[in-house]
Amino acid sequence: MEEYILKKDKDGNVITVSDVHKVLLQMLKDIDVVCQKNNIPYWLNGGSALGAFRHKGFIPWDDDADIAMMYEDYLRFIQALQKDLGDDYYFQCFETHKEYNVLIPAMKIRKKNTYIKEVNSLLANKCKDGDGIFVDVFVYDHCTMNKLVDLPYRILNQILMPFIILFENLNVNPLFLKRWFVNNARVYGRLCKNSDYIGFDLTWTFKSPFKPFIFKKDDIFPVRYVDFEDTKLPVANHIHEYLCTAIAPSYNTLPPVEKRAPKHIVEIKL
Repeated sequence: MEEYILKKDKDGNVITVSDVHKVLLQMLKDIDVVCQKNNIPYWLNGGSALGAFRHKGFIPWDDDADIAMMYEDYLRFIQALQKDLGDDYYFQCFETHKEYNVLIPAMKIRKKNTYIKEVNSLLANKCKDGDGIFVDVFVYDHCTMNKLVDLPYRILNQILMPFIILFENLNVNPLFLKRWFVNNARVYGRLCKNSDYIGFDLTWTFKSPFKPFIFKKDDIFPVRYVDFEDTKLPVANHIHEYLCTAIAPSYNTLPPVEKRAPKHIVEIKL
């Protein structure tokens, strides 16, 4: 198997994507313990779900890990982490760190005594308690396919996004805008409470508002555990339908060799 090198020091020592996978795998196992103990359903998200389906583990060149859960479970998850996460980790989210950037995934669970610098400086982490290697937690919420209801809420957050970025990059914490941005997503989720659809909550604005990530609820739930490296982790119930929307209908086709490369990490210390 090809090794994807992330870092090589002057003595010739290297850190590879495979080294990162070992750390992330243990993190995912420990997160799974917390979720199972507290009866919190979650699933592998995006590229991590694709890895579970196509590679029975990590995509060999993928240098991060993503999980997702419903907003109501996410609130319980925060409480569960505070009591059960353990001393090897810490976490950052807007609910506990008002300097947290609300445009990135809702939470980052980080490993102590590690360091990572991400590629995207536009959305730099503003939390002051460290930049350990992380698992991203995405929040899903109830959605509607009715564009007359969906678009006004979705477009409002699209409009707020550049202003939040502007102030963040000026090192000003736009707390009022961030609260408006997050609360708009929460209002929308409550409005759609009885819908048969769920999707990325409206704080995820890196997708066209006219083609958002929306899934049938029964394509996600109940989640089911599948082989992932040397363990089992949960994925969406109907993984094909999920991946067709979350990735693309051609999700099972490998990308060209020249595109098989890690893309998130600038600097790393394990």
